[in-house]
Amino acid sequence: MNYRASETRFSYYENIPTKIFDESIQGSKYVAQLIADAIRRKKDQNDSLVLGLATGSTPTDVYAELIRMHEEEGLSFQNVITFNLDEYYPMQPKSLQSYVRFMEEQLFNHVDIPEDQVHIPDGTIEEDNVEQYCRDYEHKIAEVGGIDIQLLGIGRTGHIGFNEPGSRPDSKTRLITLDKITRKDAASDFFGEEYVPRRAITMGVGTILDADQIIMMAWGEGKAPIIKETIEGEVRESVPATYLQNHENAEVVLDNASADELICKKTPWLLRSCDWDDQLIRKAVVWLCQEVDKPVLKLTDEDYNEHGMGDLLTQYGPAYDINLKVFNELQHTITGWPGGKPNAEDKNRPERAEPFPKRAIVFSPHPDDDVISMGGTLIRLVEHDHEVHVAYQTSGNIAVFDDDVVRFVDFVSDYNDTFGMEQEEADNMLKDIKQFINEKEPGQVDTDEIKEIKGLIRRGEAKAAARYCGVSEDKLHFLDMPFYETGRVKKKPLSQDDVDIIVELLREVQPHQVYAAGDLSDPHGTHRVCLKAIYSALEECSDDDWYDDCYVWLYRGAWQEWEINEIEMAVPLSPEELAKKRRAIFKHQSQKDRPLFPGPDEREFWQRSEQRNRGTAKLYDQLGFAEYEAIEGFVQYKDE
Repeated sequence: MNYRASETRFSYYENIPTKIFDESIQGSKYVAQLIADAIRRKKDQNDSLVLGLATGSTPTDVYAELIRMHEEEGLSFQNVITFNLDEYYPMQPKSLQSYVRFMEEQLFNHVDIPEDQVHIPDGTIEEDNVEQYCRDYEHKIAEVGGIDIQLLGIGRTGHIGFNEPGSRPDSKTRLITLDKITRKDAASDFFGEEYVPRRAITMGVGTILDADQIIMMAWGEGKAPIIKETIEGEVRESVPATYLQNHENAEVVLDNASADELICKKTPWLLRSCDWDDQLIRKAVVWLCQEVDKPVLKLTDEDYNEHGMGDLLTQYGPAYDINLKVFNELQHTITGWPGGKPNAEDKNRPERAEPFPKRAIVFSPHPDDDVISMGGTLIRLVEHDHEVHVAYQTSGNIAVFDDDVVRFVDFVSDYNDTFGMEQEEADNMLKDIKQFINEKEPGQVDTDEIKEIKGLIRRGEAKAAARYCGVSEDKLHFLDMPFYETGRVKKKPLSQDDVDIIVELLREVQPHQVYAAGDLSDPHGTHRVCLKAIYSALEECSDDDWYDDCYVWLYRGAWQEWEINEIEMAVPLSPEELAKKRRAIFKHQSQKDRPLFPGPDEREFWQRSEQRNRGTAKLYDQLGFAEYEAIEGFVQYKDE
């Protein structure tokens, strides 16, 4: 699969002009360039540019690119006036979750914008004064001539700003009550849904629609369903973002993942003639099977013609030939030998027979992603006598409940008391930790000592799970990549130090196989950063002797699954193997029952993984293949 970026444009069936890029960073740079051009254009006219700004993870790369332009290209913000969309209420400006703090850290502290030209809703206003404050906010926008460019993200409810479903198109800046889904999505930032404020001050839909130009951005698979409703659906109050369809100068900027449910991406053959390659043919045939509820080999010419695929039939038909081609391709993805079957003809197998055994590295972004996402394959690789290494890229220390820390330190204290060890030091440590936790504010960064303990808890669980899978403890590598170690949901940018850690391990092991998380929808983006580090490290190693003989397989599981047409290696699991995988996941006790960062899916991780694996097997069965209990799917990364 090629992840290199290139812009793609579509103009079919969309009720809002849309640009789609391969990767979010390309879309972010496009938006930043639009803003920079507008700033310079206004400066040449001795005028100010009024920007409406958004917060959250969506615009961060836009702000990073604007900072780069300021530092490297001399882009000045002296003539920029900003109005932010929203702020939680109540909210102190120095709080970790404050949008004042967010904007300072992400943009304002790094550019030359005058302080008096920055406007962010005030979360400290007395409630009796909020209504007048909101009217004043509207008046300030009007005084400067209105907003020239308004940046937007979009929530899973379809909210823009904090305008939740039911917001009217003429609504103005006001205090609103947050939707339950919005609060659930914000829970990771606040270290628990119970700490998320129930209200917020937000610009209204009418305020947003008054802007001269609107740019809405969305990144990632999680946004794909609401993007489809927004762009292709009808205008309705239940999805406030659909109001943008009525704006004369609105534009939506997406990456491939967030655009995945749009007709132009999901079923382009329904819109136009296609350049049919093997991947697109497979995608279309799998879709057709699901539309007509037939296995691959039972599709007919009429099925193709009646579902917009007559063009494919004309070029590659009859149906029997297309069916057989796709059936064989899908059949060849299925293998019980993820490391390759020794002494076997491997032309039609996803993995090579030789060398055997192989050296494999499984990269796990968090300490449990290995067993959650590919535990069955991991067990199979060990059973087939391959040399399996597991590299835990981050400590995962922010995802441990404070109570677990007290429990473990209590154990150490009791242990020392029982065996006559240094009791006073253990008692003092327990006292200090309990005091800190009792006085701790939601989202407050832990002490270094507590972060270390939480990291040790997760490390111990990872060791237990790996041992259960049969991985030798000397083959476990705890990389503790520096970008993660902030104690906060917000991480440091990926650095060369992070990449060097991966490079060193790759060169030490010289693997024949690398497994990495291609599951990019985790709530805080850790998987995305970890994958980027692996790609950068592989590029640095591209001239090494071992590199050309190394296959890179991308797994998914905790947050999403590969589509059947994407899978290039499908590893079937028996009921016993699935149960063993579940027990390996259970070794991660701190993530059991109620993980600290569950994301929008309320199921436990083992349930998500198991149901997705079973779902994949069911789809293969419906397409006409053998009926398996579960299947783990992989896509091969090709550096082209």
